[in-house]
Amino acid sequence: MNPSTLLARVAVDELARCGVRDVVLCPGSRNAPLSLALDTADADGRLRLHVRLDERGAGFLALGLALRSGLPVAVVCTSGTAVANLHPAVLEAAHAGVPLLLLTADRPADLVGTGASQTVVQRGIFGDALRLEAVLSAEGTRPEAWRATVVRAVAAARGTLSGDPGPVQLDVPLREPLLPPPGDDGAFPPGRPAGRPWSEVHTARVALPPLRLDPALPTLVVAGDGAEGRDAPADVPVVAEPSSTLWGSAVRTGPWLLGAALSGAAPELLPRQLVVLGRPTLHRAVQRALADERIRVFAVPPADRPWWNDTRSSVVQVGSLPPSPWGEKAFAARWRQADAAVQRALDASLDVDPVGGMRLARELVRAVPTGGLLVVGPSSPIRDVALAAAPRPDLTVLSNRGVAGIDGVVSTAVGAALAHGADGGGPAVALLGDVTLLHDAGGLLAGPREPRPDLTIVVANDDGGSVFTLLEQGAPEHARSFERVFGTPHGADLAALCAAFRVGHRHLADLAQLREALGRPGLNVVEVPVDRTGRRAGHAALRARVEEAAGVAGEVGVR
Repeated sequence: MNPSTLLARVAVDELARCGVRDVVLCPGSRNAPLSLALDTADADGRLRLHVRLDERGAGFLALGLALRSGLPVAVVCTSGTAVANLHPAVLEAAHAGVPLLLLTADRPADLVGTGASQTVVQRGIFGDALRLEAVLSAEGTRPEAWRATVVRAVAAARGTLSGDPGPVQLDVPLREPLLPPPGDDGAFPPGRPAGRPWSEVHTARVALPPLRLDPALPTLVVAGDGAEGRDAPADVPVVAEPSSTLWGSAVRTGPWLLGAALSGAAPELLPRQLVVLGRPTLHRAVQRALADERIRVFAVPPADRPWWNDTRSSVVQVGSLPPSPWGEKAFAARWRQADAAVQRALDASLDVDPVGGMRLARELVRAVPTGGLLVVGPSSPIRDVALAAAPRPDLTVLSNRGVAGIDGVVSTAVGAALAHGADGGGPAVALLGDVTLLHDAGGLLAGPREPRPDLTIVVANDDGGSVFTLLEQGAPEHARSFERVFGTPHGADLAALCAAFRVGHRHLADLAQLREALGRPGLNVVEVPVDRTGRRAGHAALRARVEEAAGVAGEVGVR
C-alpha cells in the first residue's frame, strides 16, 4: 500500500472512531486518497458522506450539520483555491463556536513555491480563526502518530480541553501515487480494539461563582446567540434572540419594550440590572442598554466558550446565574402587563398589513409543526422573527450569528435539516431573503446519490436589500443613490432558478396557504412576494404605536 493511501485510510478510520459521523467532500485530484477512503467508510455505514461541487457551499453544509448536531463535522477538499473557498465558513465557525474539521489536501512541501499547479501556501491561510492547525504528512511519520494527530484535531474542534470549540485544519500533503495499487482490498488498517479512538480525551469544565445581584433592583435578562439553558427565571423578564435557547420562554415584545423604556416612552420598564447571556447582536435597543450608565451590566459566559459579551466595555462582573429569586417582582409584573398590551397593538397592526416581512415571519413561526427546525437567514428575516413572532419552546431555531453574513445560508439550512432528520426531528423550514438565496444558489444543487433533506425554504422576495431602508442610508436625502447601491433590485426569476436545479418551487401570495405549503417532502422553495416601498415609513409608524401602548401599560402598572 502506498503512503498516501495508507495515511488517508488511517485518518478516515480514526475520524469515525472519534465520533465524526458526517463528512462533506468536494471532488479533486490531490485529495483522491481521502475521497476513496471516505466512500468506503460510507458504504460500510461508519459515517455519512455528502459530496458537493463547490467548496464554499461545502464548508457551510458542514457548518449546518455541526450547528444542529453539536458534533464535529469534517470537510475535505483538494489543494489551492479550493482551500481558500472554505474561509467564510471557517470565520462563521470561529465566531459561533461550531466544531468544524478541515482536511485540506496539499502538494508536498518541496513543490510549494516552485510554480507547481494548484499549489499555494496553505499553512496559515485561515489566520487566527483556527483552534488548531497541524500537518498530517505521510513522509517519515508512523500511523500511530497520524491517529494521535486526528484525535487532537477532533478534541480541539470540540473544545474538549480548551472550552472553546471551533474550526481546526489538518493540512494533508500527499505525494503520488494517489490511488491504491490494482487488487487492493480497500481495508482499513487496525486501530484500538472495539472501535475505540487512539486516545480517550475527557472534557474539562470550569465552574464560575454566581453573580452578586441586588434582588431589590429591576432586573432584565438579555439572551443572545450561544446562551445556555432553556428555562428563563420565573421572576425576571427575558429579552431573547430567536437563535437563543431561551427564546421559547422570552417576552414576545421584549425588544420593543426595551426600546420604549430607553426612549422615555415607558420609563417604568427601564431595568437597573442587565444580565447578558451569550452574544446579543440583533437589536439596537440592547446595544443602547449595554451602554446606558443607569444600568449595571453583568455577564454569564457560555459553558463551552472562554469569553463573555462586553461590546460596550460596561460589564461590572462575570459569573454564573445565581439561584432564584434575584429580581424585583413588581418590575416583572409591569413587563408582563406591558407585553400583553403591546402584543395586541402589534398584532392589530400586522393583521391589516399587506404580506410584509414581519407578517410573514409571524405566520411562518405559527405554521411550523411541533418539533420542527427553523433556520433563519440574516438581515431582515432574523429581525422580523425577533420583532413579530411569538416565541415557541417546541421549535429548534438556528441562525448563522457568528459573523452574521449572508454567505452559505442555503447550504447551512440543508446541513442543519439533514442533521435534524438524522436525529428523528420534525420537519425543517428555512426563512431567507431573496438576496441570501441568490448568494448561495449553488447550495440547492446535490447529486442524485446524495442524502437529501425534507426542507422547505421560504423566501421573502422583495427584489433586493430592503433592510437598508431602516438604516441611515435609507433616509430621504440618500434617495438618488439608494436603489442602485443599497436596494440592488435584481429581477431574478426564482422559479427558473429552482427548475435548473430540479428543486420544487411554489409562488405563494396568500399566507393562509402557508401551513399547507410547508408539508411537502424533499427540498422545496416557497416564494412569497414582499413589497418594500413603504417599509421605512411603516416601521416608524409601527414603532410609534407600540411605544404608545407600552407607555400606557407602564403608567397603569405603577398606579
